[in-house]
Amino acid sequence: MKKQFKLKEEDIRQLITPMGGCVATDKITVHGEPVDYMVREEPLNDIDSGWQFFSGTETQEYLDDAKNSMVFDVNTIANYDPSIIPYLKLPVGSQLERVRGTNHFNIIPG
Repeated sequence: MKKQFKLKEEDIRQLITPMGGCVATDKITVHGEPVDYMVREEPLNDIDSGWQFFSGTETQEYLDDAKNSMVFDVNTIANYDPSIIPYLKLPVGSQLERVRGTNHFNIIPG
């Protein structure tokens, strides 16, 4: 079954300087939920930014099913939720959680 993304390809604008790929769940890209949690892990290769984006409503069972997430250009996820943009230059190891009801994120101490 083909996924029906909330944004069409022609709706994606270049909002950030290209920085590679990321992982995001269908809760964001298919269901249209905002990013509530983001983490930057060590990149797997030269085209990986290390960023992973979650809505915060995913269960462990949902996350364990590879069909529920995909690799995207970081710019694509910035189009889904532009509030992530100010945080994208944070270093590997960064974990952030949205301040409920705002477009701001708090850094979770590591």
